[in-house]
Amino acid sequence: MSGASSARRVWGLMYRHLALYRRSWPRLLELAYWPVLQMVVWGFVTAYLAGVQNNVASVAAGVLLGGVLLWEVAIRSQMGFAISFLEEVWSRNLGHVFVSPLRPMELVAGLVAMSVLRMLAGVLPAIGLAWVLYGFGLWTVGPVIVLFFAGLMMMGWAVALGVTALILRHGAGAEPLAWSVLFGLTPFAAVFYPVSVLPGWLQPIALMVPAAHVFEGMRGVLLEGTIAWGHLAAAFGLNLVWLAGAVALFLRQFQAARERGALLSIGE
Repeated sequence: MSGASSARRVWGLMYRHLALYRRSWPRLLELAYWPVLQMVVWGFVTAYLAGVQNNVASVAAGVLLGGVLLWEVAIRSQMGFAISFLEEVWSRNLGHVFVSPLRPMELVAGLVAMSVLRMLAGVLPAIGLAWVLYGFGLWTVGPVIVLFFAGLMMMGWAVALGVTALILRHGAGAEPLAWSVLFGLTPFAAVFYPVSVLPGWLQPIALMVPAAHVFEGMRGVLLEGTIAWGHLAAAFGLNLVWLAGAVALFLRQFQAARERGALLSIGE
């Protein structure tokens, strides 16, 4: 009964957000706009590289486009979580949410579920258009693509939880981080180049980022046809550490916000 009640509360939170999209085509358009735009721009770049340098660059171009599409998985997962939380802040609804029996971790579960739906709504059209326009099918890497998606989504959730904790602590002043913080990790995530390209002193830092291992694994599949299970294991291990730290920080800041009454005033 407890599990069923918890599931109903999580679904209630999800339904509140899904209802926003039911009759709002601009909201639906926004979900796919940036992933599709990124794919089109980088697709033309990769088409140019493939045309200029023929077969050598055609493989590299595919790796570049694959990196763009997979990085959107992490970005949309992070932003889907953070913006769903900010919707509650902007509508002055956060205090009302916690007048209900909703628990903090049920809020997290609902936001995670919304981030998955928002990510799929944004990334899947871009993946389909990449096939139509450039003949690049991300699914050609095989079933391991599911693990790539999972690893990047987990990292996105960890970053989003950290951002949410900062919003609970600092209020509206921390809101811009919801759009910018993951882009700051791009140089260390090895999206467009291997970790070995980085200076020696930066490589250990990059290898602490789960996405770096995911993209090293992607390049291994596309360039060599082999699955780098070591990199995938490292990615999921690091994700568990990141998530554990982010959840602890979120719960700590949530409790502090509750004690000082910030849940009712946040965003004002």
